[in-house]
Amino acid sequence: MLRYLRFIFIGLTGLLLLSLALANRGPVTLSLLPGDIGSLIGLGTGWTMPLFIVILGAFALGIAVGFIWEWLREMRLRSAAKHQGKTVARLERELAVLKDSHSVPPQDEVLAILAEENRR
Repeated sequence: MLRYLRFIFIGLTGLLLLSLALANRGPVTLSLLPGDIGSLIGLGTGWTMPLFIVILGAFALGIAVGFIWEWLREMRLRSAAKHQGKTVARLERELAVLKDSHSVPPQDEVLAILAEENRR
């Protein structure tokens, strides 16, 4: 059921993008700098393209910047999780060593009580 909803969502999104592209086919000129400043520096040329390419390109650029920003923000969390994983593995190894060292064969109870009193 969820798979069908996903296909319906993808189809509706595709139709929406197609209608956006068909409605905004008019050419626009995209310039990097304003006309006077661009001609002074030598970058006065612009690119002429359909408006929907500008809209979809800005949308894709925004998504890419958002993903990169989030990846960089979560890098600290991934680093902390990796460090904690190493700490857990080290502690589990230490626990296994301690369990092995305390697993001596059981002694006679009387001898164990006498050994404890000799330690005091």
